[in-house]
Amino acid sequence: AVKEGPAGLPSSVSRLGSAMSVREPSQSGALSAASRSPCEAEEAAPGRCLSLLPWDRFSAWLHCVCVVGFDLELGQAVEVIYPQHSKLTDKEKTSICYLSFPDSNSGCLGDTQFCFRFRQSSGRRLSLHCMLDQLDRDLPVSLKKDPAYYYGYVYFRQVRDKTLKRGYFQKSLVLISKLPYIHLFHTVLRHIAPEYFVKNEPFLEAVCSDVDHWPPPVPGKTLNLPIMGIIMKVRIPTCHDKPGITHVVQFTHQEDTQISIALPTVHEVDLFRCFCPVFFHIQMLWELVLLGEPVVVMAPSPSESSETVLALVSCISPLKYCSDFRPYFTIHDSEFKEYTTRTQAPPSVILGVTNPFFAKTLQHWPHIVRIGEIKLPGEVPKQVKVKKLKNLKTLDSKPGVYTSYKPYLNRDEEIIKQLQKGVQQKRPAEAQSVILRRYFLELTQSFIIPLERYVASLMPLQKSISPWKSPPHLRQFSQENFMKTLEKAGPQLTSGLKGDWIGLYRHFLKSPNFNGWFRTRQKEMTQKLEALHLEALCNEDLLFWSQKHTEVEIVDLVLKLKNKLFQADREHLPMKPDTMEKLQMHIDAIILALPDDLQDILLKTGTT
Repeated sequence: AVKEGPAGLPSSVSRLGSAMSVREPSQSGALSAASRSPCEAEEAAPGRCLSLLPWDRFSAWLHCVCVVGFDLELGQAVEVIYPQHSKLTDKEKTSICYLSFPDSNSGCLGDTQFCFRFRQSSGRRLSLHCMLDQLDRDLPVSLKKDPAYYYGYVYFRQVRDKTLKRGYFQKSLVLISKLPYIHLFHTVLRHIAPEYFVKNEPFLEAVCSDVDHWPPPVPGKTLNLPIMGIIMKVRIPTCHDKPGITHVVQFTHQEDTQISIALPTVHEVDLFRCFCPVFFHIQMLWELVLLGEPVVVMAPSPSESSETVLALVSCISPLKYCSDFRPYFTIHDSEFKEYTTRTQAPPSVILGVTNPFFAKTLQHWPHIVRIGEIKLPGEVPKQVKVKKLKNLKTLDSKPGVYTSYKPYLNRDEEIIKQLQKGVQQKRPAEAQSVILRRYFLELTQSFIIPLERYVASLMPLQKSISPWKSPPHLRQFSQENFMKTLEKAGPQLTSGLKGDWIGLYRHFLKSPNFNGWFRTRQKEMTQKLEALHLEALCNEDLLFWSQKHTEVEIVDLVLKLKNKLFQADREHLPMKPDTMEKLQMHIDAIILALPDDLQDILLKTGTT
């Protein structure tokens, strides 16, 4: 019979030989990192984690800054990349070139701001700082970095210039980042781009130097970010913030007299302004985004397309939209063929487009949102019916939603009346956006709470966790068992909306958004079980246990405990603060009770 040690794994003599060749991890480093918050760790060890190389602080915020110009022979071309050591593949440069200019039909004279999102080339990993991964863990799920994508934030200028052959000056200043902080980076560009177009490269170098002096993007802290003579004061949200509560950045201290801009948000768009053209369909659009349906937004310019796509993605917050989305998509995009093919069903993706060509190539898509130039209404919008897809001929078609989709839920007339009243009373757009954001939040929470409650019931009872056995597994998710809970504990407890909630849940359970949400919950609960198992181990007298067992079994126990300690630190398990320390003390006490030769081996032996 195979014996089980307290770590819940079979004993094995062979583990000792194989483990001797493995490098010893720094246990003291593991302990100190695990027992600190990211803020404390950053402050306690800036040299170790955050100032290893020049441009490390810059890299925490931006991958690089690009200047894209128009060459008569080459077309759009990347003229400058800064810092110069920044790496972009040829494919990435091509994507940036085409996505940094509006389509020629947009007629964007003057200055235009928008954003895009593009795939990082496969086979190339971004080297992220040790602390940045930890910072990412403390972000709300919707703001976590996606390792496969970059964002591009654009300030495009097109003005008449008779000295140039084309008769126009056309250039874009582009910030490339992994961070989805649209409001922050658009604010930066509004401040620096006009001056850059006059002063050129030396000015750009000074801008990048300023960013390289920014503190790390620590969630939950108020940060002062100097940029070319002004200071922006921002707060990055954390996963611990209560949903729907915005932490207002205020001027509190005397030294704040030099602060020039306090940003109310780093990532939110003007929700009400974006949804104005499709005012009466907000609830149906929420369902389409929730279910991961293919949606294309057709707009007159990249500004409107990118803001509307980002507004759609954010309307299911705090749920993360788990499919692909492209705030601005062009016919030159590397995924153009993949996303426009008629040989298979359209993928789960939200595209923002401006080229009239898409009215033809995407007319087989099931849901098309057509918006005109976004401006806040001075009068109450007239009710607009959902239009049939066959009526969408060109990009000149009237604004509206073109789909044959029938919503599962009845329309909430109250939110429509509330927002209409706001228009009549000239309520500020910011206040209208707050009302709309709260409405979406409450709708999403009413939908997700029954799922959260059911998934929590899959967690084994704490009394079933024994230090002498492996941690128990989560029970399987059963769609039918979940559906049975809805009768007594469904969304009707928090929402007055009537309709086919059951049908909406059945559809959602097949969607990428459910898969992404459930995988995250599964991982969190499994880590919690591992943490509870470690806490149970720490409460045992392991030294007393070791006195009753053979040296082979004791060595096996030590190796397994070291392995658990290393994994707990690497995965940042949600444990009580002193658990890691207690576990290390158990390991030290057991080793000290062994003969000297074994002590030497075990002190030098680590684990992977």
